[in-house]
Amino acid sequence: MDGIILIDKPIGWTSFDVVAKVRSQLRTEIRNQEIENSTESEKLIPNSSFKIPSSPKVKVGHTGTLDPLATGLLIIVTGTYCKRAQEFSKMDKWYQTEVTLGSTSTTDDDEGDKTKVSNNAPDIAEVMSVLDTFIGEQSQLPPAFSAIKIDGKRAYKLAREGKAVKMEPRTITIYELTDVTYDYPKLKFAVKVSSGTYIRSLARDIGEKLNTGAYMSGLVRTQVGPFMLSQAIKVEDFQQSKLQQP
Repeated sequence: MDGIILIDKPIGWTSFDVVAKVRSQLRTEIRNQEIENSTESEKLIPNSSFKIPSSPKVKVGHTGTLDPLATGLLIIVTGTYCKRAQEFSKMDKWYQTEVTLGSTSTTDDDEGDKTKVSNNAPDIAEVMSVLDTFIGEQSQLPPAFSAIKIDGKRAYKLAREGKAVKMEPRTITIYELTDVTYDYPKLKFAVKVSSGTYIRSLARDIGEKLNTGAYMSGLVRTQVGPFMLSQAIKVEDFQQSKLQQP
């Protein structure tokens, strides 16, 4: 049960939901195998008393959170591969992104409360000019509603409690921004980024530079390092036999 599995995370699921589902499936498979093996052994022992094995402990983790409203590639690690989780999480990533202009969101995505900022519709030349400014290494402020820990507590939990959340900027790199399509208020593009980049923050910052406000309204993670979304399976199709050992 050591390895990784590439999951196409469905919308509405948290990364931890996927981990729990994979862990449950692995425990069920291992337990059923133990029952089958024990039953075969008991047949050879007269008057034996067979006891059903308890559910085994299984180590399962993920290598980079995807928000519930996002879909796409999630790398799950199991067994000894849990020790390698950071190795996978540090890989560069590709996303297919949709940004909605004209309003801001308290969470910088479609989940939060919206505030109308402007009805101004910038033209495509202005949009492309602003997008070009984001290519390269830069400082990015993570969203308050994030899994980053502040004094040992997740930032999003503090934010939901109405507490002030002071986020520290981090250095990130945006390598490529391609396949741009624009039909106000919707702006779509593919983007390759370094580990630690928040696409919600990118959407927010695009809106600020365009003076329109913006939030991320759609996100699909299509690639992590050499691993492609096209290689992933649906979470309900997971079985132990599909674990990989790269």
